[in-house]
Amino acid sequence: MQRIRSLREVIEGYDALLVDVWGVMHDGRAVFPGVPELLRGLREDGTVVVLLTNVPRPSSALPRTLRRLGLPDDAWDAIVTSGDAIRLELARRAPGPMLRIGRDTDVALWEGLGLETTGLDGAAFVAISGLADPTETPQDYARVLRAARARDLELLCANPDIQVQSGDRLLWCAGAVAREYAALGGRVVQAGKPHSAIYARARDAIDRVARRHVPSDRILAIGDGVATDIVGANRMGLDSVFIGTGIHGDSLMTNGYLDVRRAEELLRASGAAATYAMARLA
Repeated sequence: MQRIRSLREVIEGYDALLVDVWGVMHDGRAVFPGVPELLRGLREDGTVVVLLTNVPRPSSALPRTLRRLGLPDDAWDAIVTSGDAIRLELARRAPGPMLRIGRDTDVALWEGLGLETTGLDGAAFVAISGLADPTETPQDYARVLRAARARDLELLCANPDIQVQSGDRLLWCAGAVAREYAALGGRVVQAGKPHSAIYARARDAIDRVARRHVPSDRILAIGDGVATDIVGANRMGLDSVFIGTGIHGDSLMTNGYLDVRRAEELLRASGAAATYAMARLA
């Protein structure tokens, strides 16, 4: 794994970027300094920039949020979300009925699918987009997960992330609840990173923007999530950049620099490998 300080060092080898959002471009509160300028400049030079995120909402809902955080529309070409991908799975199961657990604020995720909601006893499957409260942990869902497992219900998870960084806090995501359900032997369906469904949509977006087929060896994936961004890139045969801060904070930094040896150990523990490593995107 090669440590780089700027994408400019290697960008000539690629025509398109798949860029993770939370932890790479912003911390949940504001966009990191230099990110808009970097991405805007790469686009001006002809690089296709696709934002690839496990946000459990349709991509149409993201631009407004990104603008509020400080990322303008001219910093990217397309957005592909886990919400986009899981909506296809949800639609296939309509009208359900569905037991929705966790938060109920991701309204756009469920809209227009013709799904009915119900209690556990009448449910055909279970769905989750996120935990209901920032103070909750996956253990708060143990009881309902055991009951769903007793009925052998599928769990559809709209966000495979385990945790995300929000300012100086780590928050649990729906993927952590899905992991608990899988540990019980439950059937889990996920479509975001590292699963193939979201990458198929991302590849279509790249080719649409480029107006040609862009081969895999000309696509560079960038992310801070080992089990999502880097494992996903490995599965899809894509080169990748591991961002050593983000969800990892300063734990991989030594004297202000990314410790490549420690980063490689972290990746290796998950059976993953990255082509390049950077402390931060910009």
